[in-house]
This record gives sequence, structure tokens and C-alpha cells, in this order.
Amino acid sequence: MSVLVLAEHNGKQLNPATLQAITAAQFWQAPVHVLVAGNNIDSIIESLATVKGVAKIIKAEAPHLVSQLAEDLANLIVSISADYEVILAAHSSFSRNTLPRAAARLDVAMISDVLEIKTENTYVRSIYAGNILTHIQSQDTLQVLTLHSSRFIAASLQGGTAEIISISAPNAFAKTRWVSANHVQSDRPALGSAKVVVSGGRSLGSAECFEQVLSPLAAKLGAALGATRAAVDAGYAPNELQVGQTGVVVAPELYFAVGISGAVQHTYGMKDSRIVVAINQDPEAPIFKVADYGLVADLFTAIPAITASIK
Repeated sequence: MSVLVLAEHNGKQLNPATLQAITAAQFWQAPVHVLVAGNNIDSIIESLATVKGVAKIIKAEAPHLVSQLAEDLANLIVSISADYEVILAAHSSFSRNTLPRAAARLDVAMISDVLEIKTENTYVRSIYAGNILTHIQSQDTLQVLTLHSSRFIAASLQGGTAEIISISAPNAFAKTRWVSANHVQSDRPALGSAKVVVSGGRSLGSAECFEQVLSPLAAKLGAALGATRAAVDAGYAPNELQVGQTGVVVAPELYFAVGISGAVQHTYGMKDSRIVVAINQDPEAPIFKVADYGLVADLFTAIPAITASIK
């Protein structure tokens, strides 16, 4: 039996979190297969072909897979599931949409956001926004799970010689259809994979201030912009910038928390960052408990000063 990793991509590039899922998949010491579904996906296949630890790449190409609807992907996974003892993916909105449907079709448990793999069927995951760690065990013969990717190192892009096979995808699911997508074009790095993230909270006061204060710092650092849920709900930043339990989980080399109090829902999404710098006027703000460096100051004074000091 083998382990199947569901690859996440945008049609042009592989999501780096997939490489971390491939590393996790090697825990079972079984051949690791990667499923790549879509249309015109040769560039994705090429990028995976030399990844260390991948034994086989399964290419499922069809026009109706270009939008990667959860219903179509779940049907595809179910059609090949008999060959696998584990099916997994990096924990993201993509996998959270697809794997629970596949697990339900297969009548097995769906185990989400695994932090650590203890044995072949025992896992550590968090509850209550990361305040409690639980050990859970699944007795299902097929394990379906998503992984907290920042807890695993990325598989090397070199050193592998994967076999590539093509399979036929099931017919398109007739009860749903792709309508449209709005893409925000930006020169900044993608939030989920950025090495530096500058995040702002509701203390910034307005969408104009959010952009005027944080963007120059992000530009100098080559950083992605992030936001708290409170800032997103207030209209200061778009939904795709939300960092936290109900947003994007990030683990950059450097995380700036600007005007962020440090609610557990937010810190859950950034606590794996290597270095956290917090700037807040309130010396009792909970964010300072997770910060490596803290500055008690007015962000409207501190951030321009920090930005100006960066050469």
C-alpha cells in the first residue's frame, strides 16, 4: 500500500506547502504518490518530477478539472482510493474543501490540521485555538488527513526520479459549476509562502492608514501584507490577507505584528513564525507573550521610523 498526497496548485505554480506534505507522507515508510489534477498542468508535473521522496506522480488532466471543484476532486480521489492506506494534503482552504467530501464518500474519519504524527494512526492536533493539544487515534483502514504544513520541512526539489502516469478523470459533477473568480494582482509575495510578513490590526484606524503605514515597510522588506480578522471585518484589508484560525496560517522567517493585541484566534495563525516583532502601545497586550522582540510605542511613529532606517 502507498500514501497519496493531493497537490495544491494554481495552474501555473505548485503551492510550496505541498512539499511539506510530501515530507510528512514519508513517515509511513511507504511509496509516496502525488496526485496532480487540472488542465494544462505539464509545468506542475515537471516541478514535481525531481522532488526527493516522490515515487510516482499521478496526472489527471481534463477540461472540467481546470477549476478544481471540490466535487470533481473528491470523485477523482475516491476512484483511486483502493490503492492507498493514507490520503493527505497540506491544511488549507483547498484541502479543507476537498478531503472532507472524499472522506465522507469513503465512510472514514477526516482528521484535520495535524501538528505531529505519532504512529501510523495516532496524531497530535490542537483545539481551542491552539490552547490544548489532543492525541487522537483513528481505527479506519484508510487514513484521511490534512497537515499543519509549517510543522514539517519542505521536501527537496532535487534528488528524485518519480514515475509519471496519466489516468482518466471521472465525468464532471453535474450539480455544481464554476461561475467566476476575481484575482487580485500584486507584486508582493503570496501570504502563505512569504518569508517576511507585515500584519496590521484594527489600531491602524482605516483602510487608508493600513496601506499608507504598512505598505512602505512591506516594500522595503519584500514582505507580504497580513491583517487580523478585526481589521478585515472593519474593511481595512481584504479577506485574503486575514491571518489566523479562520484565515491563512503563516510561518515566515520574520513576522511583524503592528497594532495587534494578540487574540488567540490570530496568534494561532502566526505562532510558528521564526521571529516575531510586536509593536503596540499597550504594554500588557497579549501579543508580547508570543513576541521575540517587543516595542511599546505609537505605531504611527514607530513604523515610519523603522521603514526610514532600512537601507
